[in-house]
Amino acid sequence: MKEPSPEQMVIGDKSGIDLAESRPSLQALLNEHEQHLRALPTDCNPVDRARVQLDIAETLLGLQKQTESWDTARAAFDVFAEHESWQDAIEACDVLFQCEQEESLAALGNGVWLAITYPVPAQLTVAMLQHIVDETPDDSDGAAVAAMAAHYIADLRTEGKAHESLTFFTKQLVAGVAKRHRGIEDDPEMIKTWIEILGLNDVNELLSRLSAMVDVIVGDNWWIDRDALRARLPVN
Repeated sequence: MKEPSPEQMVIGDKSGIDLAESRPSLQALLNEHEQHLRALPTDCNPVDRARVQLDIAETLLGLQKQTESWDTARAAFDVFAEHESWQDAIEACDVLFQCEQEESLAALGNGVWLAITYPVPAQLTVAMLQHIVDETPDDSDGAAVAAMAAHYIADLRTEGKAHESLTFFTKQLVAGVAKRHRGIEDDPEMIKTWIEILGLNDVNELLSRLSAMVDVIVGDNWWIDRDALRARLPVN
């Protein structure tokens, strides 16, 4: 079973900002966000201020100012983490990953851990896991682990039309990994067999392998106290 090492993962351009948008439009948006930040009262909620900073970071990323974007989003992450605003923290990690800096893989790992641990919107968790799928070598089992985890979360955290839409997407994600990993075409039975061979039909095994993979990605660069956070999780 081959999992990706940090050296094997390649950071690509996954910016959520539409880079086709004109630079003047993005600059105008940046000016708007910065004006909003300056207009905030000094005693405003720190999380509200950090959200505006994250808007600025996203726009800076669209302007391809990765270093400035990193610095702004990293400061926002610290505020979100301090106030345990986990969805915001994960969104900050998403931006930080896209900044293509030295610690961007650590940002991805921190974000994935939070996105799995806390019941944030499934779409956000799937998006973080898709980064691993996209950046993992074709011959590594890591992409399969991430894709199956994405499908598990989509199934667990959504209902109704949202469930139908997101699980359709994650099934396609799994099928795409199966094709590039073992050359399996869109054959549900062969994909099911492939999943069983990898042992990814067992949720405990799946989550255990995902946890190990995230540990490898992050190394010692954890920005949160996982033990303290685990201790405060509700007992099911």
